[in-house]
Amino acid sequence: MLKRFLILTGIILLAGGIMHSCKVSYSFTGANISPDVKTFSVYYFPNRSRLVNPNLSQNFTEALREKLQRQTSLNELEENGDLIFEGQITGYEVRPMAIQKEDQAALNRLTITVSLKYTNNKDPEQNLEQTFSAYEDFDSNSSLSAVEDGLVPEIIKKLNEDIFNATIANW
Repeated sequence: MLKRFLILTGIILLAGGIMHSCKVSYSFTGANISPDVKTFSVYYFPNRSRLVNPNLSQNFTEALREKLQRQTSLNELEENGDLIFEGQITGYEVRPMAIQKEDQAALNRLTITVSLKYTNNKDPEQNLEQTFSAYEDFDSNSSLSAVEDGLVPEIIKKLNEDIFNATIANW
């Protein structure tokens, strides 16, 4: 009986030691960041598209900064952070969608494209250069200027979610 007790106690202690040495990291934001990473920098994303929205660069850059501040515990540096986000807006265009009778579009699509260079100074294998696009459709009876203020923030939100997932969340 004592022998069984000692064996069972040994197994429990061994399992406890193994479990204690394993580190499982959970995050409710989806962030998967190495403990070595403490800071990030987001450089201004200039608008290099043919059609220019004068506020797009500023709004996109600020939204990306805010997302990183809200969903990570990293500190922001103006430059040379452990993680660096830089790039440019390469596309801002409207195209007709859902063509109806008499070759008239029922919907138009506003698409924004961003070219991103992501640098992880703590783990260069995580570095990424990728293009991201997102869009919103709107009724063809509405002009772009009438719907732009409502569509652009939604598209920026989608782009930032995709960028966050591809870089910080490692999806």
